[in-house]
Amino acid sequence: MPLPTSGRPPTTPAAPLPAPARPPGPVPLPVPARLPTVAVLAFDGMAPFELGCVVEFFGLPRPELDVPWYDLKVCAETAEPLRVVGGFTMQAAHGLDVLAGAGTVIVPGVADVRGEVSGELVEALRLAHGRGARMVSICSGAFALAAAGLLDGREATTHWRYADLLQRRFPAVRVNPSVLYVDGGDVLTSAGSAAGLDLLVHLVRNDHGPNVANAVARRLVVPPHREGGQAQFIEAAVTPVADDGGVARAMGWALDHLAGPIGVADLAAVAHMSQRSFIRHFKRQTGTSPLRWVISQRVAASLPMLESTAVPVEEIGAAVGFESPATFRHHFTRAMRTSPSAYRRAFGP
Repeated sequence: MPLPTSGRPPTTPAAPLPAPARPPGPVPLPVPARLPTVAVLAFDGMAPFELGCVVEFFGLPRPELDVPWYDLKVCAETAEPLRVVGGFTMQAAHGLDVLAGAGTVIVPGVADVRGEVSGELVEALRLAHGRGARMVSICSGAFALAAAGLLDGREATTHWRYADLLQRRFPAVRVNPSVLYVDGGDVLTSAGSAAGLDLLVHLVRNDHGPNVANAVARRLVVPPHREGGQAQFIEAAVTPVADDGGVARAMGWALDHLAGPIGVADLAAVAHMSQRSFIRHFKRQTGTSPLRWVISQRVAASLPMLESTAVPVEEIGAAVGFESPATFRHHFTRAMRTSPSAYRRAFGP
């Protein structure tokens, strides 16, 4: 039996209403289920390098890796064109609502390290973190995370030029100016601009494992892992030329004798210093200890052999000076976040 009708003639559907304007406050949108969403903040007066690095890592499709890649969203506080250092402008496609709803939020810097972060951005960062987002800063972006209170009671880093200022402005933050990045689990910070590359590789490694991270690093021609920290780049840490000569001489000698035993006493003797003085000067110049540096050089020396020869892993470890295969595997895995055998499978002949 047909349903009764009102007797009114059928009506033509109304034309769709125009899309609403961008909401003034951060109302989080659902995170897409298919791909992990990464939101990066664009802002007026930004430098393009850090933003470009994020786009290069997360914005390019990489079907050859056969893993779910990222859905990158470039977000800003305004829909208006943004001025970029270098004399051009850009316009972000998304607002703070998308940033607040992303799975990973990256702040690649702030326009002014002495200026205030807007209340809208602070609210969006807090909302994203409260939802469980992974919060990331590059270089001066740590000032935005600190303004939102996300670094209180945590260890964090930023560019060494800004470290003292970050500590003064936000005394609740434990600022470490000597490292390339700090992984606090849900909040990660990196040092100066290029250290952002180290942190981005680290994020991919956490998400997809060392093989994928190494493959991405190779495509971008960046190291999958760097030893040491940004202390080696700090101008105040540069020692007089007379001191440089001894340390440089010891480093050169070590590189020529990696296959044999090398101790601090040996290095200090080559540098014509006491062991205590040598350790102090070495640390000031490189940001690490002599023995850690020797280990990193031994690991680095093993890479070409793993990549281009079929020599057994045990023999490679001995050839670069490790006392046992177990010691070689331990230090290699700690430095490269993968085993020598897995590295060879990824990059070997």
